[in-house]
Amino acid sequence: MPRLTTHVLDTTSGKPAAGLHVVLRRGDEPAILAEALTNADGRLDRPLLEGADFTPGTYELTFHVGDYFRAQKQATADPAFLDLVPVRFGLAGGRDYHVPLLIQPYGYSTYRGS
Repeated sequence: MPRLTTHVLDTTSGKPAAGLHVVLRRGDEPAILAEALTNADGRLDRPLLEGADFTPGTYELTFHVGDYFRAQKQATADPAFLDLVPVRFGLAGGRDYHVPLLIQPYGYSTYRGS
């Protein structure tokens, strides 16, 4: 059964980004399919999509990094350089997808994880 998962690492502190809000939407649709907070390991406690909910198409994960960095009291500009980080990607189906995010107050990167 294919699944969609994510995790977030704070490269400034070298630690998992715990307590970061993540929202999943399909393409340009405003409806939220799933949302969760990252746990102490920077991961979600359950997949964002799995089983019958996992369908091919374009999706967008929105990571609320500004709120996370403010909660960590990490020095950022006001307003923060990065607040919401959207990552748009396609799911072809048939296999697991993992979309990790590496963050710092002034930059981020992502990739197709395993």
